[in-house]
Amino acid sequence: MGVKIIVESGATKSEWCVVEGGRPVRRFLRAGTNVSTMRMEAIKEILREAVESEGLKKADGFYLYTAGVVTEAIGAELKAHIRSLLEVADVDIQNDLMAAARGVCGRESGIVGIIGTGSNTCFYDGANVSQKVYAGGYVIGDDGGAAVLGKLFLSDYIKGLVPEPIASAFSKEFDASYAGIVEGVYRSASPSGYLGSLAPFLLSQAEHPYAKDLIEGNFQAFIDRSLLRYDVAHYPVGITGGLGYACQGILRPLLEKAGIRVSRFLESPIEGLIDYHSK
Repeated sequence: MGVKIIVESGATKSEWCVVEGGRPVRRFLRAGTNVSTMRMEAIKEILREAVESEGLKKADGFYLYTAGVVTEAIGAELKAHIRSLLEVADVDIQNDLMAAARGVCGRESGIVGIIGTGSNTCFYDGANVSQKVYAGGYVIGDDGGAAVLGKLFLSDYIKGLVPEPIASAFSKEFDASYAGIVEGVYRSASPSGYLGSLAPFLLSQAEHPYAKDLIEGNFQAFIDRSLLRYDVAHYPVGITGGLGYACQGILRPLLEKAGIRVSRFLESPIEGLIDYHSK
């Protein structure tokens, strides 16, 4: 088996892994990419800088997973750019849903749940992805994700519905002024990132009944409104994403109560993608 380069990119960071002889030999991080929200030239520059700075000259395969790959033209443009950067036999461009599917399911059929800053779901037949439920983003969807959890909390906080001592702890750790909250939600560079940044604080308060109910309620909405729309009676669910991975202890009982079998939890799809492309 020759050299393969795997890139799994989210909005904030991209994880790179160089696999040789079926084993990871080098791993590094670069800036994230999202074709939907970034200029193509910026994405090309991130790829160029990584390839050149790491001295990547030749590979048997280059596998890029990034959000926003919705047309064949986008994939073709990225393929051409990668081939201009290094000598490579096989180039495959896929979106973030395929990264999650291959990561948690490999070549087996299953239902995929992504729970990170946002959330998403799909069915994977071992080769192709299909969606029954659209994510919707943190404004009208993304139940279960960290941004929605932050949104639910701040909605309570500005109305004086957050109990002590959580309210006091929040005001000591964050700018809890109404102006500061509005600034973060409506004027920050990444509103979803700002909202999602509150999740670690809320998890630290999870023993309090209010925080526990908020966290569980957010996950329950993800289960009821997304996962249960799939054929969970016949297929297991694999979960990937930082929040889902960190909250396995909270999620597992909720999933089991809903009659959902869990195949695995992965913090990042890259671990499963290494296995997928090594076999």
